Amino acid sequence: MAATTDFPIPLHEYKVVPLDPKQPTLTDEQREQLEKNIQLCRDAIIFFTAIGGAKGLGGHSGGPYDTVPETLIMHGFMENSRQGGTPGIVPVFFDEAGHRVATQYLMSVLEGEMDIEKLYHYREYLSHLPGHPERGFTPGVKFSSGRLGHMWPFVNGVALANPDKVVFMLGSDGSQMEGNDAEAARLAVAQQLNVKVIVDDNDVTIAGHPSNYLPGYDVSKTLAGHGLRVDTGDGEDLDSLYSRMCAAVTESGPVALMNKRKMCVGIEGLEGSAHGHDVIGTKVAIDYLKSRGRAEAVDYLESVEKGPGGPSYEGCDASSVGKNRDLFGKILNEILDAIPEEQRIASVKVFDCDLEGSCGLNHVRKEHPEVFVRGGIMERGNFSAAAGFGYETGKQGIFATFSAFLEMVVSEVTMARLNQSNVLAHFSHAGCDDMADNTCHFGLNNMFGDNGLPDEDRDNTRLYFPADQHQFRKCLKSIYNDLGLRFLFSTRSGVPDLLNEDGEKLFGDGYEFVSGKDDVIREGTAGYIVTFGETTYRALDAVIKLKAAGIDFGLICKATLNVYDEEMMQKLAASPAVLVAESFNVKTGLGSRFGTELLKRGFTGRYNNIGTHREGSGGLWQQMGYQGLDSEGIQNTVKELLK
Repeated sequence: MAATTDFPIPLHEYKVVPLDPKQPTLTDEQREQLEKNIQLCRDAIIFFTAIGGAKGLGGHSGGPYDTVPETLIMHGFMENSRQGGTPGIVPVFFDEAGHRVATQYLMSVLEGEMDIEKLYHYREYLSHLPGHPERGFTPGVKFSSGRLGHMWPFVNGVALANPDKVVFMLGSDGSQMEGNDAEAARLAVAQQLNVKVIVDDNDVTIAGHPSNYLPGYDVSKTLAGHGLRVDTGDGEDLDSLYSRMCAAVTESGPVALMNKRKMCVGIEGLEGSAHGHDVIGTKVAIDYLKSRGRAEAVDYLESVEKGPGGPSYEGCDASSVGKNRDLFGKILNEILDAIPEEQRIASVKVFDCDLEGSCGLNHVRKEHPEVFVRGGIMERGNFSAAAGFGYETGKQGIFATFSAFLEMVVSEVTMARLNQSNVLAHFSHAGCDDMADNTCHFGLNNMFGDNGLPDEDRDNTRLYFPADQHQFRKCLKSIYNDLGLRFLFSTRSGVPDLLNEDGEKLFGDGYEFVSGKDDVIREGTAGYIVTFGETTYRALDAVIKLKAAGIDFGLICKATLNVYDEEMMQKLAASPAVLVAESFNVKTGLGSRFGTELLKRGFTGRYNNIGTHREGSGGLWQQMGYQGLDSEGIQNTVKELLK
């Protein structure tokens, strides 16, 4: 093990306990060491995730803290298998809840594959410890996960490839809401795969308690209905948990162990709370570690300073920053307020996918619960339900989730379009800015929403990515009553107000948002940058600095992504050079198609497009610079284009 005595949680005292699953009762010695291991690991998880929180990086403490007992029993089974015992175990701690990544990092240290010092840099830029596990990126991490519901089907394949071994997967009641898991359960039963699903059933997701917002949902009954043997018990009763896991491992075929417990059990101020899903507060962590006698860990946490902020940018007002993902709900409330209650109830339904606080829908739930639907972690079903509600003229379904999950609803988008449904969909966390959760959570392929056929201009699907809070407000209010599918994107990060050359708000009083109309931010004679969203203020800084250096480049904000403003296209086609800069996937974003459209209009100048092209490397605002999408990166690309 790579642990040293310098780490304030004495992980060097951890001793893996080989556990023979054919012996279903722990000896006193095994129990004593397991209990000590469990407490060590729980203290360590609280400590190093709290470091990330104190630096402003987030961290997700509760999930990995909760599942320590079953993880360490699995570790014992794996050690028994490694020593030649039976049954054979695939030595990977597969986990369908990517936010429990702290488990993977801790086990990597305990297995000697990563130095313990790395834990001090949890979720930092270039630390290689991002907010979700990524295979090959972090020492000792053997799989990638993150989007809920994607792991079990994958683990089924691992089991098929290892028919003589047991494959474990740590599950969660939240992940089990996803339709993928239902399909995976049926296949596991039909093929009698030796998959053991160990579900942390704590009745907590990001937005609350499933027992309240999805009455009737029962993971145990659901999995039993698919044909699995289900064993439900107390996840904190170590002897019972061990004997139940022994029975599952020695039994052939798929088994689901449901481990009931409160989230963050034993942590005062968090136990049983949905707040335990995210990173533990510094004060709560300090109080917890004090109660555990971890004085050195407390001293370290009290000395942690918040991480560095991003650079300043010319052409914007850094004192006025809008979080559009949150503003969506507030602006929507203003629209709903103006609709008479009876009409509002009859004509609008707002569907949340357990991410209400991240998409602004928490404001709608509080102010207009009469139109709010807590849909749980079921993106495909909720989008289709929104489309079904918006099937009739005069009715509108509203839907919100992360942009990364747009890829999960592409087929449902097609069916909504074919049914001529009216859906206003807010996809937050677009691009890669401010994303310590890293690559799996990047919202890169948002243009997949524009997948209709250009059949005599019948496709009224529209994609929008406004550049600041004022354009966002005017966009949302302008498009609310439009027919068809409207996709409105926002970033996780806040964006500053853009300023014109006189220092006034660019999209303030007097600005009118017109769907399909591009906006000139700065004129230029040497060429233009075309951009949108959070890349706009970075590109504006680049343009100002380029002009100061004698390169007269202009800037166009294209907030409507999938409609070409013919007047603007003619202007750009006559320009000497065009660069599209965006945080979307460089292979599938606006830039991948924009050059072709310019050629159709007679463009003979120089062209390039830049976007997200590398897997992430942790951190927050640093992600954009890592992709070459900060001001300096954009300037360098313009200079290369003009050579």
